[in-house]
Amino acid sequence: MTMESMRLSRLLPPLLALATLAAPAADRYPVPATPQDLAAPAKEAVTTPSGLATLVLRHGKGEQHPAGDDLVTVEYTIWTPDGSVLDSTAKKPGAWIRPLGLFMPGMKEGLKLMTPGAKLRMWMPRSLAFPQAPDSLILDAELVAIAPSPFLAPPDVAGPGDGASLLPSGLAFKVLRPGTGTATPGKDERVAVHYTGWTTDGKMFDSSWTKGRPVSFDLDEVIKGWTQGLQLMKVGQKNRFWVPQKLAYQGEAGKPAGMLVFDVELLAIGK
Repeated sequence: MTMESMRLSRLLPPLLALATLAAPAADRYPVPATPQDLAAPAKEAVTTPSGLATLVLRHGKGEQHPAGDDLVTVEYTIWTPDGSVLDSTAKKPGAWIRPLGLFMPGMKEGLKLMTPGAKLRMWMPRSLAFPQAPDSLILDAELVAIAPSPFLAPPDVAGPGDGASLLPSGLAFKVLRPGTGTATPGKDERVAVHYTGWTTDGKMFDSSWTKGRPVSFDLDEVIKGWTQGLQLMKVGQKNRFWVPQKLAYQGEAGKPAGMLVFDVELLAIGK
């Protein structure tokens, strides 16, 4: 990596510079070989009106393209024009999953052209990247999967329905995805989660996904409904919680009132 690319790596926008829950022991897979056509787009590339040049390396399957704030799972490597690797998911632990709207403009435009399984090479001018980028970036991206936006209110946002369990405290929950193992967090342990919260009329008021990264906290630092509910979960589990006001913000000024609904995914315990 050159001094210039090292400088750029420190200036990457939040998409590429997110903190991870744990540092990987080693690269997940080898960083792809540096393309030979870094200086200019390949002659077979197609250039869009915005100036993004794309070359299909592998066609995807189906007809679904990501749109809006869909969650997309992506593998990618970014090079600077001198051949240095600026960033790569090979160096990140686990899948790279983000709402489409958080990607830099050129990458977002390219991903919209893809279906799951597709692999695309992009030549991206600075205007579609970030202000500190060189004149162009070269990017290989594979679209692994598409999932619904984490910001969309669930159909049962107004109150717990079929499949929900009610605790004596008034907290209701539904398991959306089971976790693994047997460990659950203690009431004062630290956890890392992704979450989105809505009022019962379907208005989103907060989400870790808008921040581009999971959040970590001690369970005794959050609302009572979370302290209680997260102790029921295993790592990897995703629950929906209906939290009555007495277990939420209790009418605190400036906070959402009434019963609140949260989708919470437990990512780690003790991190």
